[in-house]
Amino acid sequence: MDRGDAFRRIAPLSLGVVQRRDTSPAPTRRPAAREKDDRRWLGRLGEDLAAAHLERLGFTVLGRNVRTRYGEIDLIAFDGRTLVFAEVKTRRVSRRDRVAQPHHDPLASLRPRQRVRLRRLAVAWLSREVSRTDPESRPRAETIRFDAVGVVLDANDRLLRLDHLEGAW
Repeated sequence: MDRGDAFRRIAPLSLGVVQRRDTSPAPTRRPAAREKDDRRWLGRLGEDLAAAHLERLGFTVLGRNVRTRYGEIDLIAFDGRTLVFAEVKTRRVSRRDRVAQPHHDPLASLRPRQRVRLRRLAVAWLSREVSRTDPESRPRAETIRFDAVGVVLDANDRLLRLDHLEGAW
């Protein structure tokens, strides 16, 4: 049976056409739930690497995956003077590529809408922290900055490249 036979449209039985069933093996795709878990795991790994990078730079991570009514902030960090709200983008390079190519750049997927969203999230987080009973719960920062961190991993989830764009927006 050729490939055309396996995927032929099934005509109505009233026309006297014999119905054929696809007997080819099922494609080797992961179920959708597994793919979603893999994306979450990949994002979590990228956020772990970005948080470790910020800590090496002297920042204290105040929050990870902080939910507000407008969405989620990947990382919030503070170094005593600067409060950073960071968006983390993670990409995995396939086995056949072996080296990160320009189209693997995670920061290329940043859009102006994300800037607007991240600023709205930051305002929501700041206003929530101010409204708490403890007035010292929110750090007093001289500067607020919006950063983007791009993480590129190889097929074995080893770090190939980490790009930290300070003041991305």
